[in-house]
Amino acid sequence: MTDEGHYESVHVHFDDLDVMGLLHNSRYALLVERAIGAYWTRLGWSPDPATSAFKDVSFAVREFKISYEAPVMGAGELAVRLWIERMGRSSVVYGFLVLSPDHEITHAEGYRANVNLDPVTFRPTPISDESRAAAGPLFLPVAAG
Repeated sequence: MTDEGHYESVHVHFDDLDVMGLLHNSRYALLVERAIGAYWTRLGWSPDPATSAFKDVSFAVREFKISYEAPVMGAGELAVRLWIERMGRSSVVYGFLVLSPDHEITHAEGYRANVNLDPVTFRPTPISDESRAAAGPLFLPVAAG
């Protein structure tokens, strides 16, 4: 596994656990959401167009796929590795891994596709140049050959 991409630390809370003390399957998506949100919030994104550093404030999840590899037992810290698999005119697909804090265990992997929506019409709208530039660190290098 390559170490490229961006890593966010996320926290599993006690109420994220199921009756057996394992991270509930629905909470993995929440951890990915928190990681993506933390990345963009640090750059100045806000859901409020009046305060956001970006024109693009309304991204809706179109598709989410996850495969569970190893259970997370108990509350505590995890890491989410993020990267952009592709960015189209109005959509972006994030790849992700949910990892142990030392990045040695992959607990889950998958992708999340988002569509940029016009906040008035809720129709797909092109992703701005500013958002594309800010997403730059999430793109993986292209392999030569």
